[in-house]
Amino acid sequence: MTELLRGLPPLLASHFAIALVALATGIAISLPLALAIARRPRAAAGVLAVAGVIQTVPGLALLALMVPVLANTGGLGIGIPAFGFGPAVIALTLYAILPIARNAITGLHGVDATIVEAARGLGMTDRQILLRVELPLAAPVIAAGIRTAAVWTVGAATLATPVGQPCLGNYIFAGLQTRNWSMLLVGVAAAAALSVALDALLGAAERALAGRDRRRALYPAAALAALAVLVLGVLPQLATGDGDGSRSGGGVPAALRAGQRPAVTRVKLGAKTFTEQYVLVEVLRARLAAAGIAVEVASSLGSTVIFEALRDGEIDAYVDYSGTVWTNYMRREAGLPRWQILAEVEAWLAREHGMRSLGSLGFENAYALAIRRDTGAQLGLRTLDDLARHARTLAMGADYEFFSRREWAQVRGAYGLAFSRTASYDPTLLYDALTHRDVDVISAFSSDGRIAAYDLVVLEDPASALPPYDAMIMLGKKIADDARVSCALAPLRGALTAPLIRQANLMVDRERDKATPAAAAAWLLTEARIARPDCSGTLPP
Repeated sequence: MTELLRGLPPLLASHFAIALVALATGIAISLPLALAIARRPRAAAGVLAVAGVIQTVPGLALLALMVPVLANTGGLGIGIPAFGFGPAVIALTLYAILPIARNAITGLHGVDATIVEAARGLGMTDRQILLRVELPLAAPVIAAGIRTAAVWTVGAATLATPVGQPCLGNYIFAGLQTRNWSMLLVGVAAAAALSVALDALLGAAERALAGRDRRRALYPAAALAALAVLVLGVLPQLATGDGDGSRSGGGVPAALRAGQRPAVTRVKLGAKTFTEQYVLVEVLRARLAAAGIAVEVASSLGSTVIFEALRDGEIDAYVDYSGTVWTNYMRREAGLPRWQILAEVEAWLAREHGMRSLGSLGFENAYALAIRRDTGAQLGLRTLDDLARHARTLAMGADYEFFSRREWAQVRGAYGLAFSRTASYDPTLLYDALTHRDVDVISAFSSDGRIAAYDLVVLEDPASALPPYDAMIMLGKKIADDARVSCALAPLRGALTAPLIRQANLMVDRERDKATPAAAAAWLLTEARIARPDCSGTLPP
């Protein structure tokens, strides 16, 4: 818990920063827009309808949508990065517009017409009426809209993790995937505390405005400024660790003296949103740090986002799987031998994207359909052919991605699978859904230690409809030819066996072990007997 709390301040600061910038941008857009259209009913209805439609889009989908939009438009023509802060702020700003604009329009419409007429009778111009009469009277309603937007924005900001923006969502996503409930609760509690604090301060400002006491409204404004200084400026300086996988590690070797051509001294690693990825990114971090290379980690990235981030240079390395590249990016079908798929994937990465694969780590993490042992015995299920004969009476569960992936289309077409019901689950809850009989079949992962721990049966795939999934380290253009990076990571090739990776995964997933990904990675490196890297001889002259 102490380590979790040490890592909280930088994430809290980053979370507060994106929420504050999005809220300020939302105010800057919504208020002038509301003032311009408040007296034009059709225009107001149209703007609020569009803002309402945006509000119906799930937060994670809106954030993910910003990545291709920014990537394909050159950052909206002004160079906004396609990952991290840019897409997070844009998506959150869009979410903030509706409550602010709607309350501003409602507040202006609610001003008593007789008061406006009296002001006009006193000779006030339209501008004077707006600034001295309508806005002061509508201010409490406008403040209530800003208050609502602030709470929504802080909550939605936790979803920025998969697009590469560090935030409190790092704790929430990682805690959920690794079943680290302490990490999950710390992330949730911090987000809730920040939301409550903002709501209280803005609520005080709203009450002051309702009482027409402008001087009293200065106190919550000053408190908000103090909170921003504390969260953004003071707390991050107190942090000594990260807890979420975003710290730097290792210093620059003494061999990089003045006058030498500098090698890569900092590498940004990526990780997807499941236990094995959290463990493997810690393995890479440990190896690079031991070689004197500083490391930054962007964890809990979406599968498509992480590949695009490597391609676009937003991250430098991560572990992916040959079958994912083969089906999702190369758009190829299964059917070739495992070694040939791996070779063609490596050649395609280099030819099309200038990226390098260091080869297989030594194990495969393939999709597989798994059932409870009693279900298999009762129905006589050993293969996917057997499953197809009973599928109409069974329910299937899968992770978020599986039913939209080409692998599912391939296996469904090869065996004619048609289940009575399909459902998507968070990967960490998928096995529980099977053991609690909410579903009868799940899309499991062959390197997951929970298959043995839950005594599940993996059904054979005689048609080889599911491609092989060799785990491989992928390097981006910046470090593809760096000798020191290769020196640190190449010894991992072929060294991590399936039994070892299953045990490492289980150490993190199983309640009675409850190891951190970093501890599981350290165990894995020790058991694999991989020597500490000595890469001093790889430095450029």
